[in-house]
Formats: sequence, structure tokens, C-alpha cells
Amino acid sequence: MVYLKVDKLLQKEQKSKYWLVKNMEGNYRTVNNMIEKETISIRFDTIDKLCKIFNCTPGDLFERDL
Repeated sequence: MVYLKVDKLLQKEQKSKYWLVKNMEGNYRTVNNMIEKETISIRFDTIDKLCKIFNCTPGDLFERDL
């Protein structure tokens, strides 16, 4: 399964869920789902926004369980 590494990126940047919600201009539930690995789909514009927020590439956002 493929997951977003938003929780690890937040820890690395020493930022909170609240900070991400404000920067994503979204809602808490969506951000919480990303952090709790409960997201089942993601839009390209959301990937782009996360890359800008964390100053990373799309490959840095994802991990895969083997």
C-alpha cells in the first residue's frame, strides 16, 4: 500500500497539524486523514501544494509498505 509521509515531514520540520491546516488552507479532517494514513486518493494540486509547503518533491511525500 502507498501512504503519505506527512507525519514524518511534520516531525522533521517540527511543525504541528494546526500549522499544516493553515498552510493547506483546508480543513482539519483532510489533514488528519493524511497524517493517520487514511487518505485513499489525492489530487495533483494537493500534491503540488504539499511539495511547496515542505519544499520537497512528490517522491518525498510517499512511502510504500512491502
